[in-house]
Amino acid sequence: MPGTAHHGTRSDRSVIVVGAGPTGLLLAADLAAAGVPVTLVERRPHRISNLSRAFVVHARTLEQFDARAMADEIEEKGRPLDRLRLFGGLSVDLAALPSRFNHVLVVPQYEVEKVLERRAVETGVSFAYETEVTGLVQDADGVTLQVCSADGTPAELTASYVVGTDGMRSAVRDAVGLPFPGRSVIRSVVLADVRLAEEPENLLTVNAAGDAFAFIAPFGDGYYRVIGWNRARDAADTEPLDLDEIKEVARLALGHDYGMHDARWMSRFHSDERQAPAYRVGRVLLAGDAAHVHTPAGGQGMNTGLQDAANLGWKLAAVVNGRASDALLDTYEAERHPVGKAVLRSSGGIVRMAMAKYPWTLAARAALTAVLGRVGPARARVIGQVTGTGFAYPAPRGAHPLVGKRVPDVRLAGGSRLYEALRAGEFVLILPAGSAYKNDGLRVAHWASDRRTALLVRPDGYAAWAARDANGGVDSLDLPAEFGTYSLR
Repeated sequence: MPGTAHHGTRSDRSVIVVGAGPTGLLLAADLAAAGVPVTLVERRPHRISNLSRAFVVHARTLEQFDARAMADEIEEKGRPLDRLRLFGGLSVDLAALPSRFNHVLVVPQYEVEKVLERRAVETGVSFAYETEVTGLVQDADGVTLQVCSADGTPAELTASYVVGTDGMRSAVRDAVGLPFPGRSVIRSVVLADVRLAEEPENLLTVNAAGDAFAFIAPFGDGYYRVIGWNRARDAADTEPLDLDEIKEVARLALGHDYGMHDARWMSRFHSDERQAPAYRVGRVLLAGDAAHVHTPAGGQGMNTGLQDAANLGWKLAAVVNGRASDALLDTYEAERHPVGKAVLRSSGGIVRMAMAKYPWTLAARAALTAVLGRVGPARARVIGQVTGTGFAYPAPRGAHPLVGKRVPDVRLAGGSRLYEALRAGEFVLILPAGSAYKNDGLRVAHWASDRRTALLVRPDGYAAWAARDANGGVDSLDLPAEFGTYSLR
């Protein structure tokens, strides 16, 4: 069971993560695995809800799970889908995706959270459930988080750093005064978890027709999640919702309501596009929905937040453990803010194309569908953005072309894989066969092929440094300046 909250002092090495969703759970466990004392604060009771928001895990997220020995278990809980439908008649084949996970995994968010929570417990994360953030004060030495328990008792928690992963209505973001600019894109989205008299033909059922859009995905327990939107029905979130309205939206968009019955939950909500202008304010950082929210099109929300956590975790652990200067944390925002912005554009574009209505928007959709159907590079770029495999981080001028790029799960000498080597949470230096790194302590592997490049892979699976023709070995590693005094061992 989760432990008790860690009440630190200003001089300690602890971190507080606020929000026990997927992003917070992954980040907290990564920090704890690196030896950082972590408290995970959550305002809800200790209960993983079966009312999942997300249903899709993309390839890049599965790669990050693989680097933590979780991918196989999560794969067993879901069902793979080898094609991804985007809008109109456009669907893309994922078989050629350059990943061990060349598919989309359809799995309810709560199944992912169960695995993430167990890892957090096993790595030693302390949990503070039913604890709400009411304020925050920071100075040069640390952060004091003001909280309130379920019975109204106020308290203070202190740490070196605080990370807000507490969703769209983030109390941490509000406490540091960051705005959350953007707007509501789709109003009066309806949602229900229902049983169906008839099973849909496809694993994911999605379509838009006229003024209506609908999506159906299985939980795996006999219930299905239905999400729908009728442009002609602009109701407030607080207006009552009944199953007949859900059925009507499904019939309009899909031509069939599949005999929906026995709804265990129904809700009406709106979908926003928003992004914080900064992901860091001093010793306070934001990740996941606290930093960015967007439409659910393409299933990129949970996945983007998990990638935030994978990027931030090793950097924050290095700073807290004294292996890197505080400046390394600035690279988190520099790398992830542009990705968040790109996801806002891509998810928004998908939903606008799906709901095209006017002649000019229908013509634009038809033209884009034709281009993506014919032009391989354009299609690959879209697939890379949606699955997360196509994002790269900025590299210093003059750096090797691989620096900042995602490194796929390459085979290493001895029959192992890169993402198995990354499970130690450390950098991995890949060298040509027979070559060596002249210093001790760094984790070294060798290519299974005759490749001559030396490649230093970050704990999150991106290239930090590379050099050509390294058959003679490597004497030193010229890391980018923003890494400061990073100690690789």
